[in-house]
Amino acid sequence: MMAVELSTAKLEDLARTARREIINAVVVAKAGHLGGPLSAIDILVALYFRVLNIRPLDPTWPDRDRFILSKGHSSIALYTTLALRGFFPLEELSTFDAMGSRLQGHPDMNLLPGLDMSTGSLGLGFSAGVGVALGAKLAEKNFTTFVMVGDGECNEGIIWEGAHVAQRYALDNLVVIVDENNLQQFGWRGQTATDRLPPYSDKQLAHRWEAFGWQVSEVDGHDIDEVTHALTRARGASGSPVAVIAHTTKGKGVSFMEGNFRWHSRVPTVDEINQAMVELGAPPSLTGA
Repeated sequence: MMAVELSTAKLEDLARTARREIINAVVVAKAGHLGGPLSAIDILVALYFRVLNIRPLDPTWPDRDRFILSKGHSSIALYTTLALRGFFPLEELSTFDAMGSRLQGHPDMNLLPGLDMSTGSLGLGFSAGVGVALGAKLAEKNFTTFVMVGDGECNEGIIWEGAHVAQRYALDNLVVIVDENNLQQFGWRGQTATDRLPPYSDKQLAHRWEAFGWQVSEVDGHDIDEVTHALTRARGASGSPVAVIAHTTKGKGVSFMEGNFRWHSRVPTVDEINQAMVELGAPPSLTGA
């Protein structure tokens, strides 16, 4: 089952809804990450509502496309997208990170339908995706494996070992999406909380993937149409794997979170919750604060 037929405006509205749900889930849990999930959510909405061949009511369908969130600390973004797509009830998001919940702080494929890999240690989800894509080739399966990594995660050596292997095996059924929000957990030496000093100079990250023999494109990670086009085109690649560098803003959608590394992992106050909800199109009374 291909994506549902929804307009760009409807998907943008879904992304705003997702951002509100992400914040509320972290508030209820009193723990979790916000900056990375908010930078990734437009990409996830494009993937699950326009790009992936999936069946929410049959999450283990053998011929489905696979998606792996290698930056597993952003799990609440994936959970929210899965819930909005119909994999499980939206109300279950209120159990995020709770004891006994299926929605743990990092994805656990043994607990929740719709997860194709358990992830946590950075880089391991990507290497698992390489294995899934190679297995599909050997089994002559016609699905595509998509993996989302963070730009900070690209500091891990295992990323480049996997990139080398994927190119050597010509895994043109593998697409990596780099959420390049240009901020890591603690910023950079001499950096203030609002500076955006990128870890890579202009085009350096794209050139690095190209040097490993990957086809590379760059997109605005908050433009759902642009993301859709790039990922759809990547599915039709031939001869080598594809890297899509998605330029994003950490904390996207909430003014005081945008570009501020302190929101990598922090629970907002009541006033901050209310301000965020207003900016995301909901009245403060909906925050439960």
